[in-house]
Parts: sequence; structure tokens; C-alpha cells
Amino acid sequence: MRKLLVVLAIIFTILSIIFSALPLDTIAFLPIGLGLLFCLLLLKKSEPNQKKLPNFLLFLCALSSVFVLGKTLLIKDEIVKDVKFEKEKIETKKEAKKELEDLEKDLE
Repeated sequence: MRKLLVVLAIIFTILSIIFSALPLDTIAFLPIGLGLLFCLLLLKKSEPNQKKLPNFLLFLCALSSVFVLGKTLLIKDEIVKDVKFEKEKIETKKEAKKELEDLEKDLE
């Protein structure tokens, strides 16, 4: 039973670290929560001399949880209008229209 919990705790801890690094917002809390759950169960099932790994995994899950929470609360998503791109788009349309007019004059 302990070996299964070790494997599950390691897998979900790794997933929680990966998900916290990706821009998945609060979806990352799913593997973090499962990682915390398996780490706590592993901590409960471990002998006193076997508690280093569960404590380390629990620390990593908690750290990734704080990281995701910080990203969610502190980083604001803003949409900024790109004036330069809009200007280039208008100029490209004008150039394409001018080229079509030139082609029509050449055909006549």
C-alpha cells in the first residue's frame, strides 16, 4: 500500500509542478490537491524514519500551490490594442487595392 502511495504522490507532485509552470490558471489546483492528498496519506502510512520523502513532496505541492495562487491573484490579464499592427494592416489593404487597380489598368 505504501509503495502505491509513493508512486501516486510522486506522479501528482510532478504534475502539480508542471501545471503550476504552465498558464492553466486554477486548473492547476486539481493535480495539486490530489498530490497533497496522496502526500498526506503517505505521511500517515510511513514509519517515523520514512517521513523524509513525504515531507519533501508535501513541501513541493504546497510551494506549487502558493505559486499558482500568487499567479492567479497578482498577475492581471490585459488586452492592449496594437496600434502598429492595425496601421500595418490598413497600409497592406491600401497597397493590395492599389495593385489590383494597376492590374485592371494594365488589362485594359
